[in-house]
Formats: sequence, structure tokens, C-alpha cells
Amino acid sequence: MTMADDTDRYGRVSRVLHWGMALLILWQFLSAGAHFLLGDTAVEEFFWATHKPLGLLLFVLIFVRVLWALMNVSRRPQSVNAAAKAGHIALYMLLVIVPGLALLRQYGSGKSFEPFGIPLFSGFEGDETPWMVAPGDLLHSWLGWVLLAIILGHIFMVVWHRRSASQPDVLPRMWR
Repeated sequence: MTMADDTDRYGRVSRVLHWGMALLILWQFLSAGAHFLLGDTAVEEFFWATHKPLGLLLFVLIFVRVLWALMNVSRRPQSVNAAAKAGHIALYMLLVIVPGLALLRQYGSGKSFEPFGIPLFSGFEGDETPWMVAPGDLLHSWLGWVLLAIILGHIFMVVWHRRSASQPDVLPRMWR
């Protein structure tokens, strides 16, 4: 397997980014589910402590992934159809927007943010900045669940393509 993509399948870098991000996203939804369903428990505390740092890691990785995709755009496997292309674009957009809103909210709240012990930004005294906090309060969680729905649709379509005799099996492109 080569590092770069080719017209038949994705290369090693694309696969590592895809499956690594899939595991991080799964962890994010486990932490969000624990926070929502198991508030004030040891399980919730264990998962929730990782939510913001891993969200930032996903935010960075989506930019790496987009850059890598653009570098390989002429070599990548073609989308099966326009719906698949639109679904992938929606996934990429939400993987930027959801953590982006959280970062904006964090900064506007006046609280410091030191993921993995790295000071990303310090807090400030005084009132929070409403125009920064409000979009995150309104949309971060909701769009996160929309992202989950699209991810589940993505998984469903991969399985459907794999089992349908009239459709190309797309799983070998990303999994060998």
C-alpha cells in the first residue's frame, strides 16, 4: 500500500486519518452521551474530561485531512454519485463547524483553554462575549447530533453498497 491515494483505493495516509478520526469521533460521542445520560458520575467525569482536548485534536486533523485530500484530488477514487459527494462535503463541513463553534464559545466565555497542558488561550476577567458564546450554546450540541446522523448514514451506505449486487463495493477503498 502506498502513502498517496490512487484511483482504486485510498493510500496509507488517508486511511490512517480516516480510521483514527473515526475512533476519536466515536470517543467524542461516547463522552457527549455520558455527559447527557450519566451526569455527575465517575463514568461521565472520565469521558467528559477528554471532550474538549480531543475536540481540538479533531479540529486540527480535519484541516490536515482536507489538505491531504486536496494534494491527492486527481488521484483519489471517484465518488459513487452526487449524493455521496454531498454527504462527504457535509461531513467535512460539520467536522470544522462543530469544534469551531466550541472553540469560539470557549474563548468568548473568558475561561482559559489548555488542552493537553498546552496553553492555547488564557482566560479574561469580566463578562463573557455574547456574540462568541451564543452560537456555540445554540448550535454546537445540535450540529454534533446532526453530524452523528450523517455519520450513521455514511456507515449505512457503505454497508448497503457492500451488500447490493447492483452497487460497487466501496469498503475496500478504505479498508483492506
